[in-house]
Amino acid sequence: MNLIASIREDIRCVFERDPAATSRAMVLLCYPGLQAIWAHRIHHWLWRKNLRLAARFLSQVTRFWTGVEIHPGARIGRRVFIDHGMGVVIGETAIVGDDVTLYQGVTLGGTGKGVGKRHPTLLNGVFVGNNANILGNITIGENSRVGAGSVVVRDVPPDSTVVGVPAHIVYQNGKRVLITDPHDVNDPLSDVIIALADEVKRLMTRVERLDGELQTVRQEPAGTLTVEEEERAQYRSEQSLRSDQVSMGEGI
Repeated sequence: MNLIASIREDIRCVFERDPAATSRAMVLLCYPGLQAIWAHRIHHWLWRKNLRLAARFLSQVTRFWTGVEIHPGARIGRRVFIDHGMGVVIGETAIVGDDVTLYQGVTLGGTGKGVGKRHPTLLNGVFVGNNANILGNITIGENSRVGAGSVVVRDVPPDSTVVGVPAHIVYQNGKRVLITDPHDVNDPLSDVIIALADEVKRLMTRVERLDGELQTVRQEPAGTLTVEEEERAQYRSEQSLRSDQVSMGEGI
């Protein structure tokens, strides 16, 4: 695809995804994400030609101008749309497929000082909400969505929606995913939650057992009193039949 056709395709992409775009002049002049993508294509060409200092320097100029930092070594596909753009960071070994949408504050970063492929791969059609962090050499499957503010550190299967810190799947293939095992969340506090759940279960079992014992204890005195009342009634009956019984006041 030649340069003019590519520019037209990018502009058409903006109109399709952003209802605020009302004219081509506005898109050309007021969309820093689009300007950053165009500049990156030049930087990436320089990077591949081994003109790396020039590529890095120009990428820093673009960062200052647009607020978007894309390393010249990153591979960016077609029709990628960076909305608003401010604070977006894309690392050196990141791969972004076609028809991907990134909002402001998104980071496609690494997890340390590793070498080789250390940044994420976003396949075609991925949507990433604002301030989301996708870290490490992981893959986000086609047509998946990453919720705003999420931190993704594991692979995401295609057609999935992930949210949370760390991110976990809440929708997959259009169906709600219910989490029944806290280990599936992969949260550092999962073990604490599991331990608390086990402790609550143990305490509930103990309370039920003690409640049953208490009910038994309460029933025993009632039975004893009933027996005593029957014995007293029988005693009074026997005394009333005795002929030698003396009433109060008699014989005085």
